[in-house]
Amino acid sequence: MIRLLLADDQALVRGALAALLSMESDLEVVAEVGRGDEVLDAARAHRPDVALLDVEMPGIDGIEATAALRSALPAVRVLIVTTFGRPGYVRRGLQAGAAGFVVKDTPARQLAEAVRRVHGGLRVIDPALAADSMTAGESPLTARETQVLRTALDGGSVADVAKAVFLSEGTVRNHLSSAIGKTGARNRAEAAQIAQANGWL
Repeated sequence: MIRLLLADDQALVRGALAALLSMESDLEVVAEVGRGDEVLDAARAHRPDVALLDVEMPGIDGIEATAALRSALPAVRVLIVTTFGRPGYVRRGLQAGAAGFVVKDTPARQLAEAVRRVHGGLRVIDPALAADSMTAGESPLTARETQVLRTALDGGSVADVAKAVFLSEGTVRNHLSSAIGKTGARNRAEAAQIAQANGWL
């Protein structure tokens, strides 16, 4: 049996995935969580073979959860299953140690096969996502620009962002200005939207 951990903040989606995967004779769902920061504890408690993680979850996102899981429990393979097929997510997910990346509208039989392939040591990436990821390229943003833009998504003032990331307001303005230039945006809100749409945040 291949033991599975499911992490998705939408209970209905998580339940549907669990029901579909449990119909397969060689797959067993041993744990379900609704937050990214619950993944590692659940994996330690239930010892899954494969963790299926959503990207956008409360606590920490699925990409951060992937990195934490791969660092603490390297034997656990990660398959990211998400609604958001953004090119930057694929690249970041693979860099974090994910073995696969598929979208939620993947047919149940294909998803089960993806789980088996990942468990078997192979890498599985949705072909359309792989192509988009290759043509989109890497994020042009530095780590600090990414952090500042991510914090600016909430729409707070420069002072609010500066306080949140422990930088001076002048430094935050410089990072925002650079990010606006690199994304070709007209303002920081548009820069954040472009970066988010590409999966860079």
